[in-house]
Amino acid sequence: MTSTKTKALAIFVVTSLLLAIIFCVVPINLFDSQIHYIEPDRDYIVEAPLSLANYIGLYTDESSMEFVESFALTPKGWFMLVAFIFGFPALLAYRIYLKDRK
Repeated sequence: MTSTKTKALAIFVVTSLLLAIIFCVVPINLFDSQIHYIEPDRDYIVEAPLSLANYIGLYTDESSMEFVESFALTPKGWFMLVAFIFGFPALLAYRIYLKDRK
């Protein structure tokens, strides 16, 4: 039989990978970002939620990216990324570890 720690670690890794794949493939605009636009007559930054799929080039077309210079996650966006991809699986694995330990 596998040990409790091994089972919890496996659940953490599998859940983290599954959530990372979902967030990188499915266009869920969930993570707070800043979009830097440069147009011929002005330069401005807009805060908007973006999907991680946008960061790897999925679901972006040339017309929507015409004046976009760059985009980046805000500190809140980074916190949400870490919380969803690592925090939730860690809590799930810890719960299973405590349940199996009894």
